[in-house]
Amino acid sequence: MFEPIAVFYTQAFAVILPATATGLVVLGAKRAGLSQRRTALAAGLVVTILGLWYAIVVPLAKTGILMPPVELSDPPYALMPLLGGATLLWLLGRGTQTGRQVLSGLDHSHLIAFQSFRLMGGIFLLGWAMGAIPWQFALPAGLGDIMAGLAAIKAHRALARGDVKAEALVRQASLIGLADFVIAVSLGIVTSAGALQLMAFDNPNVINAYPLALFPEFFVPIFIAFQLFSLRALRHDRRHFIPV
Repeated sequence: MFEPIAVFYTQAFAVILPATATGLVVLGAKRAGLSQRRTALAAGLVVTILGLWYAIVVPLAKTGILMPPVELSDPPYALMPLLGGATLLWLLGRGTQTGRQVLSGLDHSHLIAFQSFRLMGGIFLLGWAMGAIPWQFALPAGLGDIMAGLAAIKAHRALARGDVKAEALVRQASLIGLADFVIAVSLGIVTSAGALQLMAFDNPNVINAYPLALFPEFFVPIFIAFQLFSLRALRHDRRHFIPV
């Protein structure tokens, strides 16, 4: 019963998150004064990368390749899209001239507001309630995502008001978000069947199986990249917060 819900849910966000990220690229490019051609190229590159990424991850998840290693000597395929994807997006944003210009055109509020989508992790709680996901993962990961999403919303509102505490709230939201990533990924590994499973033996985690595999292998890398962009912007200019 839970699987059809999860399929619909993940497929919906597989459209919503890339579309939002692309929209922010276009917004940042326009505000930075990029030409229509460069704006179109930047947006097209993001759409192409995320589209190909999704097209590759889905069949790999369905075949079980992205499950945690059965033996310690096996390659950690489950971590490759997660870390590789986040690194690729970071390099595109900070390692290219166009990427830096696009990010310079975005306010802190745009970057941190993207993390409000982290509320989508609440589906883990539904999965636990329906017996599909072990509580050892669902409760910390689900509640952690909700906390990260709410913290991002709070920081975004503070920025919009020009609150003097906005900088601290952005930093707090970023730290909560990054801590949630570490906890969720770690618990995802130790609760899933494999060489590193330490708990949930009676109900192994399915976070690395399709469709939930889209969380660690597609959604989380995008969130990590935007979280790092937000922190980088905060370090670069700690004095100027422009309300939306």
